[in-house]
Amino acid sequence: MTTQMSAAIRLNLALLTVIVVLMAVSLIVGPAGLSPRTAIAALFSGDGPAGIVVRDIRLPRTVLAVLIGATLGLSGAALQGLLRNPLAEPALFGAPQAAAAASSFTIAFGFASATSLAVPLAGIAGALVSIGGLVLIAGRRASLAVILLAGLALASFAGAMTALVLNLAPNPFIALEVAFWLLGSLEDRSVDHLMIAAPFLIASWGVLFVNARAFRALTLGEDVAASLGVDLLRTRLLVVIGVALGVGASVAVAGSIGFVGLVAPHLVRRAAGFDPARVMLPGALAGAALLLAADVAVRIIPAAIELKVGVVTALIGVPFFLAMIFSERRMLEGSPS
Repeated sequence: MTTQMSAAIRLNLALLTVIVVLMAVSLIVGPAGLSPRTAIAALFSGDGPAGIVVRDIRLPRTVLAVLIGATLGLSGAALQGLLRNPLAEPALFGAPQAAAAASSFTIAFGFASATSLAVPLAGIAGALVSIGGLVLIAGRRASLAVILLAGLALASFAGAMTALVLNLAPNPFIALEVAFWLLGSLEDRSVDHLMIAAPFLIASWGVLFVNARAFRALTLGEDVAASLGVDLLRTRLLVVIGVALGVGASVAVAGSIGFVGLVAPHLVRRAAGFDPARVMLPGALAGAALLLAADVAVRIIPAAIELKVGVVTALIGVPFFLAMIFSERRMLEGSPS
């Protein structure tokens, strides 16, 4: 076993340990205070109030945080590998915005409440429509630049539709509910939400991991990758579809949760190495740990109402993003012309 492989195994085991610890903490903390012993017992055998709190409320929320965080982290790592750009993140192709627009419409016009199962179903449908629209607009032989431009156009259109929905909402209180939902939250999510989103999230993992070899080849340039047998068109479309499926399902269930897909791959890149294929698994694990930590934080921070997890991830992500920009600028200014 090489030194690099053993380092990668140690990194993944360390991240898994952090996730397990955070999952245990997530089952314990909340408005209904439970001791660690009570929470663990309720997870396996409790039939009273503690069992309801742990198994029916906190466990689905915890598992969703792991799945969604992993999906966002993996999507960010895949896009950064595809575009060979460390600033790439999962909102580039319009699927999150389309999912948000469809879900917002469902809530604002009274078709369902924010916690209804109709909301994630509408969001996933919106993401799938966005994927189909992107493929139709870009065409079968589109370059990466055309795909990005088409995704930007769809994202802008979906964002405008969300704003239109908020303006036309017949009830201002419902519009406020939509605005809060868009901030991103895992509160009040049930096993049903988990069962709806999980197939799309796991399918996106499969699509993205299948392309790991292509990301490694792309580090040498598109021409070299093509000479090594990489089908560039197929890789681009599969990555767009995989990211859109996973991120669209995430937004449909939990609202908009930003910056996890950008930050998570960078947290592990130095330890995992700069091979984009090696960053994918630890990037997914780091995303799961990051979202779990943020979800635990919103339950610990004292507030009149529970903070939205999307707000916490943005507060973490924006300074990190700015630091990355300044770092890139210093590298460019320091390089010889």
